[in-house]
Amino acid sequence: MTDISTLPAATDGPLIGLNQLARQARAVVVGMNATQDDEERGIALRLLEIGFLPGEKVRVIAHGYPGQDPLAVRVGHTTFALRSHEAALVQVRLV
Repeated sequence: MTDISTLPAATDGPLIGLNQLARQARAVVVGMNATQDDEERGIALRLLEIGFLPGEKVRVIAHGYPGQDPLAVRVGHTTFALRSHEAALVQVRLV
């Protein structure tokens, strides 16, 4: 199976998980965090397939209430609902 690793970023600045991104903050997808098992690897591949590709603009537009799950995340022109553990697999850099 293909290893999903972090891709080099074009700009400087800290990398964070998408689950740590503040609401309405703009970021760019850098890559995927290392996966621990086949389940996480499957989630990471699905996220790549639906558009969480390096270079794509992303932002969290809402958090669930009363907790933080799910996150409403916009990537490109599409909005998805992700659980925190799914969003944590996506590495982003603030723009």
